[in-house]
Amino acid sequence: MTELADISYHFLITIGVIGIILMLIIVYLFVKLTISEKKRKESDERFQLLETKINNLELQTLESKLNPHLFKNILNSIQSHAYQTYYSLDKLANVLDYILYDSRSKYVTPKEEIDFALNLIEINKIKVSPLFELKVKSIVNETEPMYEQKVLAPLISIDLIENAFKHADLQSADSFISIVFEFKENTFYLTVSNKISGRSPMRKEKGGIGIDTLKQRLQIIYKDNFKLESFAEAEVYTTHLKINLLEHKAKMFTAR
Repeated sequence: MTELADISYHFLITIGVIGIILMLIIVYLFVKLTISEKKRKESDERFQLLETKINNLELQTLESKLNPHLFKNILNSIQSHAYQTYYSLDKLANVLDYILYDSRSKYVTPKEEIDFALNLIEINKIKVSPLFELKVKSIVNETEPMYEQKVLAPLISIDLIENAFKHADLQSADSFISIVFEFKENTFYLTVSNKISGRSPMRKEKGGIGIDTLKQRLQIIYKDNFKLESFAEAEVYTTHLKINLLEHKAKMFTAR
C-alpha cells in the first residue's frame, strides 16, 4: 500500500509539473501573440498615416493646378464681353469667396457646391450666342440632412462644366449644353451633356487638368463610393458623376 501511495503521489506531482509547464507555455504564447498584434496595429496605423499624408499631398498638388486654370477661363470670358463686365464681376465675387474661403476646407456642403457651380455657369453664359440652347436644372431634395452637411469635396463640378463650354460650338443655334444637378437619397449627381463642335477650338489651353485629374481626386477622396462615366453618342458627349455621400461618411467614421 505504501509503495502504491508513493507511486500515486509521484504521478500526481509529475502531472502537476506538466500542467504548470503547459500553463507557462500558454501564457508565454498569449503574451507573444498580444505583443505581435499590438505591433501589427501600430504598423497599420503608421501605414494609414503615411497613406493619408501622401493622399493629402496629391490633393494639394491637384488643387494647385486647379485654381489658376479656373481663373484663366473666367477672366477670358469677362475680357471678351466687356459690355457685361459688371454682371460678370458680381458673379466672379461669389466664385472668389467660395474659392478663397469655403473651398479651403476639405469638404463643403452639396448646397454650397451647387450654388458655386451655378455662379460659374452664369459667368460662362456670356460667351454663348443668344440663340444657343443652355439648359440648367437642379433637382434637389433640400429636406435631406446631408444636403447641408460638409461631406462633398469642393470644386468637384468645375471640370465637367468647363469641358462642356470648351468643346461645344457656343455660337451655333444647333448646338446645346445641358447641366443637371441632383441630390436625392444622400447622393450627389451631376450630368453634363453637349453637342460636340465640328470646328477646331479657337484657343487651345495649355496643361488643362481634364477628366483624368478629376478621377484622381475622386479616387483619393471617395475610393469606391463614386462613379464617373463618359460616352459619346450621335455627336453628343455626356459625362455623369455620382457620389454616394452616405456610404462615404459611414466609412469615414468607421476608419476613425
